[in-house]
Amino acid sequence: MSCFTIYQDNHTDSTVISNRFIDEYMQDANDAQLKIYLYLLRMMSASRATSISDIADLFNYTEKDVMRALKYWEKHHLLTLDLDEHKNVIGIHLRDFNTPSPAASVPIAAQPAALASVVPIASKFNSVESGKQAAAELPQQFLTDSPEQAAEASIDNIYVKPNYTLDELKAFKSDESTARLLFVAEQYLKKTLSATEVKTILFISDRLAFSEDLIDYLIQYCVDRGKKELRYIEKVAVSWAQQGVTTPGQAAKLAGRYDKSVYEIMKALGKNGTPTKTEVAYITRWTKEYGFDTDIIFTACERTVLATDKHRFEYADRILASWQKSGVHSVNDIQSLDEHYRRTKPSRPASGNKFNQFTQNSYDFEALEQELISN
Repeated sequence: MSCFTIYQDNHTDSTVISNRFIDEYMQDANDAQLKIYLYLLRMMSASRATSISDIADLFNYTEKDVMRALKYWEKHHLLTLDLDEHKNVIGIHLRDFNTPSPAASVPIAAQPAALASVVPIASKFNSVESGKQAAAELPQQFLTDSPEQAAEASIDNIYVKPNYTLDELKAFKSDESTARLLFVAEQYLKKTLSATEVKTILFISDRLAFSEDLIDYLIQYCVDRGKKELRYIEKVAVSWAQQGVTTPGQAAKLAGRYDKSVYEIMKALGKNGTPTKTEVAYITRWTKEYGFDTDIIFTACERTVLATDKHRFEYADRILASWQKSGVHSVNDIQSLDEHYRRTKPSRPASGNKFNQFTQNSYDFEALEQELISN
């Protein structure tokens, strides 16, 4: 017996949208979030399969834009993402508005067999390249301009601020925690943040994965040191991230390692910002290994700045190493060393040039500079 089709005269091709969605959720969502949620309703009502890449192609978004919108609605408990063991999206459960907030997503194999509102996701993770595709699509910390860039992202370039899209900024601003972050930043900096500065906060929050508490401490830390520029705050954030700081307590412990004298020495050499590990190693050598007081180090810094614009830490280190070998323990010892050098240095024929009549130091700067250049 042949199969037959049943027709209905009053059938309407429509998608039902809850009034509660319109009243409570639509006004805070951005264009991408609205389009993607409505499209999911359409796919669900038609029992049609789709995929992250299909949605991205349809609306001319990146796959990260799609994932970000899905995460937004999951956070607001309007849907649940069904994940496989590799954290790939294989289904989307559109939840009833009257259903209590769901628990965290679990693999679909562990969920009830019958779900009334599931949008099936066409699987594209069916080859040995699945891991690379998942890496290109899912991780929030690799926000680049395309999935291909995300797949190629390395540990180094997570510390480089990407070019965020308008939708990414809108999604960021619509998040409840963002309002708190921007309010905190504006209170500390005493100004309204520009679009560029908002991007910096987004970068620190999203890509560097700083918590609200850590960002609060970061901004307060910089402002307390008279640094209110977001560029400076960004550099400090990157420095902390590179050193594994994830909590305010760790940041305080790291900052405590550098007392006031460290920053004064940095400033004496014309350096600003948080010292690098190499710079700290030099300063530690001068204070701990050589046992010099800051007045001796400042003297070496002063002579370094007058002598060169480059390799200043290396230059100052050579001076201080020379003084350490000569038994210098005070500024008076340096003056005595200078006097001894003047007395023992072979005299040169007078040139009559008045600029040759200044007092010479105990250190051969020309020889040092040549040595540094040769290295």
